[in-house]
Amino acid sequence: MTLLCVKNMCLSFEAQGKSIEVLRGVDLHLAKGELLGLVGESGSGKSLTGLSLLGLTGPSATVTTDVFSWDGRQVAGQGKKAWRALRGLEIGMVFQSPKTCLNPHYKIGSQLQEVLRVRGGQAKAESIRRSKELLSEVGLDDIDRVCRSYPHELSGGMNQRVMIALAIALDPKLLIADEATTALDVTTQKKVLDLLRQLATEREMAVLFISHDLDVVGHLCDRVNVMYAGLVVESGAVHQVLESPKHPYSEGLLRARPRLSLGRGELLSIPGQPPAMGEAVSGCAFAPRCPHVIDCCQKQIPLFQGTQEDGVCCHLNQGAGLL
Repeated sequence: MTLLCVKNMCLSFEAQGKSIEVLRGVDLHLAKGELLGLVGESGSGKSLTGLSLLGLTGPSATVTTDVFSWDGRQVAGQGKKAWRALRGLEIGMVFQSPKTCLNPHYKIGSQLQEVLRVRGGQAKAESIRRSKELLSEVGLDDIDRVCRSYPHELSGGMNQRVMIALAIALDPKLLIADEATTALDVTTQKKVLDLLRQLATEREMAVLFISHDLDVVGHLCDRVNVMYAGLVVESGAVHQVLESPKHPYSEGLLRARPRLSLGRGELLSIPGQPPAMGEAVSGCAFAPRCPHVIDCCQKQIPLFQGTQEDGVCCHLNQGAGLL
């Protein structure tokens, strides 16, 4: 059953009297309990997509959509009250750096209890009991000590688990995780990824996992959307995109992965840089960096062909993989 359906989501910012377009028509589709990865280089629009879904883009931003359906009801145009009803209660978010999100002046237990009392309407005694349950649910030990601790007294991995506990405290239907494992060591990263999948299964909770790392997405997600320059350029099952990408950008991301089999030497990379934010794009935005570029790529904007379950936005696509 469809939980989230967004069509043609555009985002622009007003700066120095000019409108700077950042998202240029993003389509997203999430089913209940599904784990969807959103990947791309820095500046591709991944994080802003997540913030747009929560109405957190700020007063200088303008977000427009043709369709924004949440759990069967239309959200776009409903105003700030509708967004507040979604945030935390139905959609939770885990950010990249817990130390900048957790309040350094309050103990962990107090921060969890505040969410449960203010947004969840729980009494003090119930919020204390529930906060301990949540910390246990995300795999933390010595719960009483954690509750008494300030964020700086815990490790990065422990703080990230606290952030997950805060995000799931009100039992949301969707969890948005924005680079939630980037700052963690490999061992802790795997534990957090396993925790997210476990929580998604137990709670029947959908997850939108935002990352620049295709291998991490491959470990966690069922399906992946690849973003470039404010657009989704490829979508498909994770195994399909990892094994047989249809878009040259997806191909480049896969080739750029560090692998032990490559041995010593320089890492492979995608030549050039993505277009600057707000830069006018004629034709395919990836054309200046694409090894397969043809004449029409410079002049015509490619249309997305297929579905959110299996689609690509490329003039070259004929249904066959590139690798």
